[in-house]
Amino acid sequence: MNRKLIRTTLAEVKGKAREVPQPRERQNGSSRPSNESRDREPRERAPQPSPVQVKKRIPPPNETNAEIFYYKKQIDAHTPMVIVLLDGEEIEGTIEWYDRGALKVNRKGAPNLLVLKRNIKYMFKADERVETATA
Repeated sequence: MNRKLIRTTLAEVKGKAREVPQPRERQNGSSRPSNESRDREPRERAPQPSPVQVKKRIPPPNETNAEIFYYKKQIDAHTPMVIVLLDGEEIEGTIEWYDRGALKVNRKGAPNLLVLKRNIKYMFKADERVETATA
């Protein structure tokens, strides 16, 4: 017995994808088409939209929770932080709590502060401070 491998071409695959099976008509509760519907000529088909669907890019979420995770980690560890404000002033202390718009900073030997986040330029851990060598 001689068997041949049948390979489809891209054109055949695209042609099959474009063919849309017509729904069968039901008569007398039967799902099989009647002789009348088989004998009729095929209906004219309207041009079908291309089967390729373009997915719209979903924008990234507004909140990644990275900021919340960072604050939580520093609060739990009582890490001394240096907060640099927009005007260049540095505040050193531990973060006691935070909310959407502010941080409460506990300082040793100075009053505690409520710092608005919009006034913070950046912050870092106090032990990562690089001291400049004076010559």
